[in-house]
Amino acid sequence: MVKIIIIGSGNVAQHLIFAFEQERKKGGTIELIQAFTRKRETLVHLLDFDRIATEFSDLVEADLYIVAVSDDAISEVVSQLPFKNRLVVHTSGSVPLTALNEENRKGVFYPLQTFTKNKLVDFSSIPICLESENATDFQLLDKVAKSISNSVFAINTEQRKALHVAAVFVNNFTNHLYQIGNEICDENHVPFDILKPLIAETANKIMMLSPIDAQTGPAKRNDKVTIDAHEQFISNENQLTIYKILTQSIQENGKKL
Repeated sequence: MVKIIIIGSGNVAQHLIFAFEQERKKGGTIELIQAFTRKRETLVHLLDFDRIATEFSDLVEADLYIVAVSDDAISEVVSQLPFKNRLVVHTSGSVPLTALNEENRKGVFYPLQTFTKNKLVDFSSIPICLESENATDFQLLDKVAKSISNSVFAINTEQRKALHVAAVFVNNFTNHLYQIGNEICDENHVPFDILKPLIAETANKIMMLSPIDAQTGPAKRNDKVTIDAHEQFISNENQLTIYKILTQSIQENGKKL
């Protein structure tokens, strides 16, 4: 039985706790024996009271410690761990392996997904990117990851950084564009729901086509009349700047330098 402790109580930590608890109920070989949080009430809906620690000194011995906290807090948290030579991993997409201190064996357990509080996700389809300093630790991380996911990858720090940047473009920036679209609809008394089938089809297309082949629209067609009309319509300077930048990027995509 592989014994795990999760340190943290945010979105990633809570989704991991839920996933490991579901696996435990199936009678698997992975056991979440404890979770750490400063405020016990943040996790009581997921774990029994006696499996929640609120002091680092209360952490018990485990095979794997998953530090699922904000990027800025990782170094501070690992510096307070009261043990040595155990496997400690973080869940960040952008923080290097070296951010973990030398007191313990280091690794990364990065689930590449957007997590929202109180919205369940199917962990079996979430890619988990792994990194470690040695093969033995990687085998353990691989076993743990495969207990909750069918999509596990060995990804080094530079590759993970590239994935995280790419994820910001396809997720965070895209969602911000949804927000802008929603604002434009609201300002003109048009239901945003009318756009949802288009959003779904746009996402579905890249399951079968490359993004460059799926690209459509006035910028792709170089439809100057429509582009000029759009620019005249947009009164918000920030929205207009984004529209022009993205239009130019699409028009220049694929051109030889």
